Amino acid sequence: MDSLYIAMTGAKAILQRQTVTANNLANANTTGFRADQAQFRALPVYGQGLPTRAYTATETSSVDFQSGPVVHTGRLLDVAVNGQGWLAVQGPGGQEAYTRDGNLQVSGQGILMTATGHPVLGVNGAPISVPPMQSLVIGADGVVSGVPVGSPPNAVMAINQIKLVNPPEQTLRKGADGLFQTRGGKPVPENASVVLEPGALEGSNVNPVNSMIQMLQDSRQFEIQTKLMQTVSQDQRSATQLLVVP
Repeated sequence: MDSLYIAMTGAKAILQRQTVTANNLANANTTGFRADQAQFRALPVYGQGLPTRAYTATETSSVDFQSGPVVHTGRLLDVAVNGQGWLAVQGPGGQEAYTRDGNLQVSGQGILMTATGHPVLGVNGAPISVPPMQSLVIGADGVVSGVPVGSPPNAVMAINQIKLVNPPEQTLRKGADGLFQTRGGKPVPENASVVLEPGALEGSNVNPVNSMIQMLQDSRQFEIQTKLMQTVSQDQRSATQLLVVP
Protein backbone atom coordinates (compact mmCIF):
# COMPACT_ATOMS: atom_id res chain seq x y z
CA MET A 1 0.00 0.00 0.00
CA ASP A 2 2.92 2.34 0.67
CA SER A 3 4.21 1.75 -2.86
CA LEU A 4 0.75 2.39 -4.30
CA TYR A 5 0.48 5.69 -2.41
CA ILE A 6 3.95 6.79 -3.49
CA ALA A 7 3.20 6.06 -7.15
CA MET A 8 -0.09 7.95 -6.83
CA THR A 9 1.63 11.08 -5.45
CA GLY A 10 4.09 10.96 -8.34
CA ALA A 11 1.31 10.69 -10.91
CA LYS A 12 -0.60 13.54 -9.27
CA ALA A 13 2.48 15.79 -9.36
CA ILE A 14 3.05 15.02 -13.04
CA LEU A 15 -0.55 15.95 -13.87
CA GLN A 16 -0.14 19.24 -12.05
CA ARG A 17 3.06 19.99 -13.95
CA GLN A 18 1.29 19.18 -17.23
CA THR A 19 -1.40 21.71 -16.33
CA VAL A 20 1.22 24.41 -15.71
CA THR A 21 3.09 23.56 -18.92
CA ALA A 22 -0.12 23.59 -20.96
CA ASN A 23 -1.02 27.02 -19.58
CA ASN A 24 2.45 28.31 -20.48
CA LEU A 25 2.13 26.92 -23.98
CA ALA A 26 -1.28 28.56 -24.39
CA ASN A 27 0.33 31.92 -23.53
CA ALA A 28 3.32 31.56 -25.84
CA ASN A 29 2.03 34.57 -27.81
CA THR A 30 0.74 36.63 -24.88
CA THR A 31 2.47 40.01 -24.60
CA GLY A 32 4.74 40.26 -21.56
CA PHE A 33 3.75 36.84 -20.20
CA ARG A 34 5.96 35.26 -17.54
CA ALA A 35 6.04 31.45 -17.52
CA ASP A 36 5.07 29.51 -14.41
CA GLN A 37 7.30 26.77 -13.04
CA ALA A 38 5.84 23.80 -11.17
CA GLN A 39 7.88 22.80 -8.15
CA PHE A 40 7.93 19.54 -6.18
CA ARG A 41 10.13 17.90 -3.60
CA ALA A 42 10.61 14.42 -2.21
CA LEU A 43 9.69 13.85 1.43
CA PRO A 44 10.47 10.62 3.35
CA VAL A 45 7.62 8.44 4.54
CA TYR A 46 8.02 8.00 8.29
CA GLY A 47 6.71 5.00 10.12
CA GLN A 48 8.05 2.03 12.04
CA GLY A 49 11.77 1.69 11.48
CA LEU A 50 13.81 3.81 9.11
CA PRO A 51 12.14 5.88 6.33
CA THR A 52 12.86 3.74 3.26
CA ARG A 53 10.42 5.43 0.88
CA ALA A 54 9.73 8.95 -0.32
CA TYR A 55 6.63 10.58 -1.73
CA THR A 56 6.17 13.67 -3.89
CA ALA A 57 5.02 16.88 -2.22
CA THR A 58 3.74 19.87 -4.19
CA GLU A 59 5.41 23.22 -3.64
CA THR A 60 4.06 26.65 -4.57
CA SER A 61 4.69 27.33 -8.25
CA SER A 62 7.41 29.84 -9.03
CA VAL A 63 7.73 32.24 -11.95
CA ASP A 64 10.38 32.55 -14.63
CA PHE A 65 11.30 36.26 -14.60
CA GLN A 66 13.52 36.04 -17.66
CA SER A 67 12.71 38.73 -20.23
CA GLY A 68 10.94 37.83 -23.45
CA PRO A 69 11.94 38.91 -26.95
CA VAL A 70 11.27 42.54 -27.93
CA VAL A 71 9.39 43.05 -31.20
CA HIS A 72 9.35 46.50 -32.81
CA THR A 73 5.86 47.41 -33.99
CA GLY A 74 6.19 51.13 -34.70
CA ARG A 75 2.84 51.76 -32.99
CA LEU A 76 2.96 54.93 -30.89
CA LEU A 77 1.12 53.46 -27.90
CA ASP A 78 3.19 50.26 -27.76
CA VAL A 79 5.90 50.24 -25.09
CA ALA A 80 8.29 47.55 -23.88
CA VAL A 81 10.16 47.71 -20.59
CA ASN A 82 13.85 47.84 -21.43
CA GLY A 83 15.49 45.52 -18.91
CA GLN A 84 14.05 45.15 -15.44
CA GLY A 85 10.94 46.93 -14.29
CA TRP A 86 7.15 46.93 -14.51
CA LEU A 87 4.21 49.06 -15.55
CA ALA A 88 1.83 49.90 -12.70
CA VAL A 89 -1.83 49.18 -13.46
CA GLN A 90 -5.08 48.95 -11.52
CA GLY A 91 -6.11 45.40 -10.72
CA PRO A 92 -9.69 44.07 -10.85
CA GLY A 93 -10.22 44.88 -7.18
CA GLY A 94 -8.85 48.41 -7.48
CA GLN A 95 -5.48 47.46 -6.02
CA GLU A 96 -2.15 48.38 -7.59
CA ALA A 97 -0.67 45.63 -9.72
CA TYR A 98 2.21 45.26 -12.18
CA THR A 99 2.57 43.98 -15.71
CA ARG A 100 4.96 43.88 -18.65
CA ASP A 101 2.12 44.13 -21.17
CA GLY A 102 2.80 47.40 -22.97
CA ASN A 103 0.08 47.05 -25.62
CA LEU A 104 -1.74 50.23 -24.52
CA GLN A 105 -4.85 51.93 -25.84
CA VAL A 106 -7.25 54.70 -24.89
CA SER A 107 -10.73 53.55 -23.89
CA GLY A 108 -13.94 55.26 -24.92
CA GLN A 109 -13.94 57.00 -21.54
CA GLY A 110 -10.46 58.45 -22.21
CA ILE A 111 -8.57 56.12 -19.83
CA LEU A 112 -5.18 54.72 -20.84
CA MET A 113 -5.50 50.94 -20.52
CA THR A 114 -3.74 47.71 -21.35
CA ALA A 115 -5.10 45.42 -24.03
CA THR A 116 -6.65 43.28 -21.28
CA GLY A 117 -8.60 46.24 -19.88
CA HIS A 118 -6.50 47.25 -16.87
CA PRO A 119 -6.17 51.03 -16.36
CA VAL A 120 -2.57 52.27 -16.42
CA LEU A 121 -1.58 54.22 -13.30
CA GLY A 122 0.23 57.53 -13.26
CA VAL A 123 2.91 58.64 -10.79
CA ASN A 124 0.12 59.92 -8.54
CA GLY A 125 -1.27 56.39 -8.24
CA ALA A 126 -4.48 57.18 -10.15
CA PRO A 127 -5.51 55.94 -13.62
CA ILE A 128 -4.23 58.13 -16.44
CA SER A 129 -7.04 60.13 -18.05
CA VAL A 130 -6.37 61.32 -21.59
CA PRO A 131 -8.25 64.37 -22.95
CA PRO A 132 -9.27 64.47 -26.63
CA MET A 133 -6.02 64.43 -28.57
CA GLN A 134 -5.20 64.42 -32.27
CA SER A 135 -1.92 62.60 -31.57
CA LEU A 136 -0.49 60.77 -28.58
CA VAL A 137 3.00 59.45 -27.80
CA ILE A 138 4.73 57.80 -24.84
CA GLY A 139 8.35 58.63 -24.07
CA ALA A 140 11.12 56.39 -22.76
CA ASP A 141 10.58 57.85 -19.27
CA GLY A 142 6.88 57.01 -19.37
CA VAL A 143 5.69 60.56 -20.02
CA VAL A 144 2.43 60.57 -21.97
CA SER A 145 2.16 63.62 -24.21
CA GLY A 146 0.33 64.72 -27.33
CA VAL A 147 -1.30 67.46 -29.32
CA PRO A 148 -4.81 68.48 -28.21
CA VAL A 149 -7.61 68.51 -30.74
CA GLY A 150 -7.70 71.82 -32.61
CA SER A 151 -4.13 72.81 -31.67
CA PRO A 152 -1.21 73.25 -34.09
CA PRO A 153 1.14 70.25 -34.51
CA ASN A 154 3.87 71.88 -32.41
CA ALA A 155 1.57 72.48 -29.42
CA VAL A 156 2.67 69.36 -27.59
CA MET A 157 1.55 69.08 -23.97
CA ALA A 158 2.48 66.55 -21.26
CA ILE A 159 -0.55 64.76 -19.85
CA ASN A 160 0.83 62.46 -17.20
CA GLN A 161 3.64 60.00 -16.54
CA ILE A 162 3.25 56.23 -16.28
CA LYS A 163 4.26 54.84 -12.92
CA LEU A 164 7.26 52.58 -13.50
CA VAL A 165 8.48 50.37 -10.66
CA ASN A 166 11.20 47.81 -10.07
CA PRO A 167 10.54 45.83 -6.87
CA PRO A 168 12.73 42.81 -5.99
CA GLU A 169 11.48 39.73 -7.81
CA GLN A 170 11.28 37.68 -4.60
CA THR A 171 8.71 40.13 -3.20
CA LEU A 172 6.28 39.58 -6.08
CA ARG A 173 3.57 36.99 -6.50
CA LYS A 174 1.61 36.23 -9.64
CA GLY A 175 -2.17 36.20 -9.61
CA ALA A 176 -4.53 34.05 -11.63
CA ASP A 177 -5.15 37.06 -13.92
CA GLY A 178 -1.45 37.21 -14.84
CA LEU A 179 -0.84 40.42 -12.92
CA PHE A 180 1.83 40.70 -10.25
CA GLN A 181 1.49 42.17 -6.78
CA THR A 182 3.74 42.49 -3.78
CA ARG A 183 3.24 39.71 -1.23
CA GLY A 184 2.11 42.23 1.34
CA GLY A 185 -0.17 43.98 -1.13
CA LYS A 186 1.47 47.38 -0.55
CA PRO A 187 2.17 49.69 -3.52
CA VAL A 188 5.77 50.07 -4.64
CA PRO A 189 7.30 53.54 -5.10
CA GLU A 190 8.18 54.58 -8.63
CA ASN A 191 11.70 53.96 -9.90
CA ALA A 192 13.27 56.50 -12.23
CA SER A 193 15.83 53.97 -13.49
CA VAL A 194 13.16 51.96 -15.36
CA VAL A 195 13.26 52.80 -19.08
CA LEU A 196 10.66 52.10 -21.76
CA GLU A 197 11.26 51.31 -25.41
CA PRO A 198 8.53 53.10 -27.40
CA GLY A 199 7.08 51.48 -30.49
CA ALA A 200 7.87 47.96 -29.30
CA LEU A 201 6.31 45.08 -27.37
CA GLU A 202 7.86 42.39 -25.22
CA GLY A 203 6.76 38.91 -26.15
CA SER A 204 6.17 35.92 -23.89
CA ASN A 205 9.24 34.27 -22.36
CA VAL A 206 7.73 30.82 -22.97
CA ASN A 207 9.82 28.56 -25.20
CA PRO A 208 7.25 26.51 -27.18
CA VAL A 209 9.78 23.83 -28.13
CA ASN A 210 10.89 23.26 -24.53
CA SER A 211 7.27 23.23 -23.38
CA MET A 212 6.33 20.57 -25.94
CA ILE A 213 9.32 18.44 -24.92
CA GLN A 214 8.31 18.82 -21.27
CA MET A 215 4.77 17.65 -22.03
CA LEU A 216 6.10 14.57 -23.85
CA GLN A 217 8.39 13.75 -20.93
CA ASP A 218 5.53 14.20 -18.47
CA SER A 219 3.31 11.88 -20.52
CA ARG A 220 5.93 9.14 -20.41
CA GLN A 221 6.55 9.60 -16.69
CA PHE A 222 2.81 9.51 -15.98
CA GLU A 223 2.57 6.25 -17.91
CA ILE A 224 5.39 4.80 -15.79
CA GLN A 225 3.61 5.82 -12.58
CA THR A 226 0.29 4.31 -13.68
CA LYS A 227 2.00 1.06 -14.70
CA LEU A 228 3.65 0.95 -11.28
CA MET A 229 0.26 1.34 -9.61
CA GLN A 230 -1.12 -1.48 -11.76
CA THR A 231 1.83 -3.71 -10.88
CA VAL A 232 1.42 -3.05 -7.15
CA SER A 233 -2.29 -3.84 -7.39
CA GLN A 234 -1.64 -7.08 -9.28
CA ASP A 235 1.04 -8.14 -6.78
CA GLN A 236 -1.36 -7.45 -3.93
CA ARG A 237 -4.05 -9.64 -5.50
CA SER A 238 -1.54 -12.42 -6.14
CA ALA A 239 -0.31 -12.27 -2.56
CA THR A 240 -3.88 -12.43 -1.27
CA GLN A 241 -4.57 -15.53 -3.35
CA LEU A 242 -1.42 -17.25 -2.02
CA LEU A 243 -2.43 -16.54 1.55
CA VAL A 244 -5.89 -18.03 1.10
CA VAL A 245 -6.08 -21.26 3.10
CA PRO A 246 -7.97 -23.97 1.15
